[in-house]
Formats: sequence, structure tokens, C-alpha cells
Amino acid sequence: MAGTQDRRKIRVGSRKSELAMIQTNGMIGRMKEHHPTMQFDVTTMETIGDFVQDIPLSTIGQSNLFTKELEKALAASKVDMLVHSMKDLPSTLPDGMVIAAVCERDDPFDAVVLHHKHKGLSLSTLPEGSVIGTSSVRRIAQLKNEYKHLCFRDVRGNVNTRLRKLDEDNTYDALILAKAGMDRMGWEHRISQVLNESHHMYAASQGALGVEVLASNTELIELLSCLNHPETVLQCVAERALLRTLEGGCSAPVAVRSKVTKQRIELTAASLSLDGSQKIAGTKSSPLPEELKSSYDNAHRVVSSLVSPNISHDAMLAAEEVGVSLAKELLIQGADVLLAEAKAEIERKREEQSK
Repeated sequence: MAGTQDRRKIRVGSRKSELAMIQTNGMIGRMKEHHPTMQFDVTTMETIGDFVQDIPLSTIGQSNLFTKELEKALAASKVDMLVHSMKDLPSTLPDGMVIAAVCERDDPFDAVVLHHKHKGLSLSTLPEGSVIGTSSVRRIAQLKNEYKHLCFRDVRGNVNTRLRKLDEDNTYDALILAKAGMDRMGWEHRISQVLNESHHMYAASQGALGVEVLASNTELIELLSCLNHPETVLQCVAERALLRTLEGGCSAPVAVRSKVTKQRIELTAASLSLDGSQKIAGTKSSPLPEELKSSYDNAHRVVSSLVSPNISHDAMLAAEEVGVSLAKELLIQGADVLLAEAKAEIERKREEQSK
């Protein structure tokens, strides 16, 4: 990074929302633990996903809704690094950009926040016709088939805005939100139910935070490597490789669940129809090297857009292969048809909204 050695100041790009700033400041705090003399300047900006609030995310027609403006600033060297929720990052980054750090994953599962009038209930015990607010086609596809008595409606805005809509608008009976975001915001007490039973899955890389930088910025990549959590890095590599191979964007009805235990990585994934009536799922696993960390790799090799020079390259390649091979199995079983139908339906809705 130009000037890092002499001024020891890093320019950080972040979205303006409260949650984004909590995540950015948390990442800066972790960096300061390892580099106490380093200084940080934060530049905030709004993205397309922040500006467009009146239509569902899936019908806007872009996969980088929460990252494009930030990445423009990074490409123009207006900032040195970007802090993201990993689930917001497309499975393929712009040329010349990489993810240089992934911190330990927080709870990746979805959480249910009930309207106060339904205190003590759950999704299964809500009255017939109750309206559930979520902007995720993946969440709707997963839940529609399991909870046939519920209705689903789009809800937009940051976490605080969504909670206010739940509490004040009398439109929604419950919301589905990422538990990690609720926890970071200090809203744990609002969570009524966590969807973490054995059949529940989540979005690729949900619960993980990452740092995006220019691939040419080798000095910053080295500085950030101290933040890497080996198990989380490998999970994100596998999940992103699967999503990329399926050609499923951030808004695709694709769900995953992964774990790294005893020198082994296991990935479960599913492609769903938008109404949840059809599901193609599978599981794949692979052994990993006994030692996940490695001596520093100056080659800065990229695996599924991640550069983790202090993580075993063989482990990262094994994780990537798990994601790629599982995706290919799902495609053979017909996941390509389900995803094509979902994309066509989303495109039809987008055209209707543009009229």
C-alpha cells in the first residue's frame, strides 16, 4: 500500500449503516490488537442496495448491490480496504481485487423476530396467514414449504428500519434476519427463535466478515493475514466455490451448511425453486491437512477470490474442490433448471416493476 510504511495509516471504506459501521470498527479494533501503532481513517458511502428501498433486492438486477460503489473507491485508490459482510460479496470479484482477511464466523443461522403480540410463539405456531417479512428469496424458498400456513412479504431497510416496520406498521407478524447481524447490533433480546435445526441452512458465507483489497497491495495483505480464522476461511472458500460454479448470485435460492472438524471439511448445499416446492440437495466432504496454518506464503495465491498466505494452500484447494464438485453434482441432478427458472421468474417480476 502506497505510504503504509511511512504514515502507518489505512483508509477504510464502509457503508454508512449502523451495522456496517459496527462491523468496520470491530475489524479496525482487531487490527489494532495486532498493530497498535497503526491509524485508520474511515470513509463511508451508500450503495445501490442502500438507495433503492422500494423493490425487492432480487429484482434490482445486480449481484453487487452492496459493494459496487465501495469497489469503485477501492479501484480509484480512494480507500485501501473495504469491510464487508461476506454474504454480500459476489462469488466473483472485480479484476484485481481479493479478500485478504476473513475473521472467525459468528452464528451463521437465520433468526425469527416476532411482533410483540405473538410473544411466546414460533413460526410453526403463528396463526394461519401470518405475514413474515424478508427480502431474501433463499429464506422464502426454504421456509415456504415447511410453513405452508404463513405468507411472505418483502421488507427492505437496515436492521433498525426493519424492526421499526415490524413494531409500528402493523404489516408484519415476524421478520427473518441474520442472527449475526442482530447480535452485532445488540438486539439479541429481540430474537424469538433461531433456525438452526439439522435441516436448516443459510446463505453462502453468512455470519462471516471479510476485508477486500487490491491484489497488488501485498503489504496490506500481509498485515491483514493476522485476522484470518482458518476454519472460517475454508468454509467461505468452499461455499463461494459452490455458488460460483452454480452461477448463483447473492440473491439466488441457494442454501448451504458447512463445518470443519478433525482435519475434514463437509459442505451441504441445496438449490431450491422460488416457492420451495422443489429442492435438489447434496453433501460432500474431503480430508484436510493436519495443520491448517502454514508459514507465510509470499506467492499470494488466490483461491475463490481469497488470499490467505498464512493458511495451508493445500487446505484451501481441498475446500474449493469440495464446493466445485458438490455444485457439479447438483447441476447434474437438475439444479441448473431450478436456478434458470428462478432467474426467469425474477426477471419477469423486474420487467413488470419497470413498466
